[in-house]
Amino acid sequence: MKLYLLTIGIAMALISGVNIAFGVASWYYVVLSVIWCTALQFALDGAIAIIIRLTPDRYYGVDHPAFYVSAAEKKLLGRLRVRRWKDKVWELGGLGGFSKKHLDDPTNPVYIEKFIIECNKGVVTHRLSYPIGFLAMLTLSGACIFTVALPVAIVNLYLNILPTMVLRYNTPALKRLLTHMRKTAAYCSAEEQPISHQNGN
Repeated sequence: MKLYLLTIGIAMALISGVNIAFGVASWYYVVLSVIWCTALQFALDGAIAIIIRLTPDRYYGVDHPAFYVSAAEKKLLGRLRVRRWKDKVWELGGLGGFSKKHLDDPTNPVYIEKFIIECNKGVVTHRLSYPIGFLAMLTLSGACIFTVALPVAIVNLYLNILPTMVLRYNTPALKRLLTHMRKTAAYCSAEEQPISHQNGN
């Protein structure tokens, strides 16, 4: 969370400083515009997160084809070294009641399935935030549309792409773990079935 807020703070300072230095608009208009666009991003992202959280889990199930991670995508995420930096990316799921930063109950298949569903919900939330962030450009006028609203939207895009990549990277491993648990549970259940005796023996 601290890294997330620090990134936003630095971006706000840089955008404001550059616009003021080049005299794009009066300093107070620039500052107010940056604050407004940033606040709007928070509001829009938050609204999307709430809407997705309220939708039924069945739309984000483990085997839903919309969340399949292809071999090509896995390869790309591997080349981008997601494994090396994924733990440094902010994870805000805890604010909604389900943190995806660590596996708290790695031996519980019900928990793992819920974890995957939450990952899928996170992916949808972040992806919807990609284009929505650019709506801020409709609220300003003049050069600030491109020198304030656009950069803020790009920062928002960056802040949503990274966690999307992490969620997509983690999901296949979680699905493999869940599949293994289910097979083990099915095998143990079959082993515990009583042997039926025929001919009254």
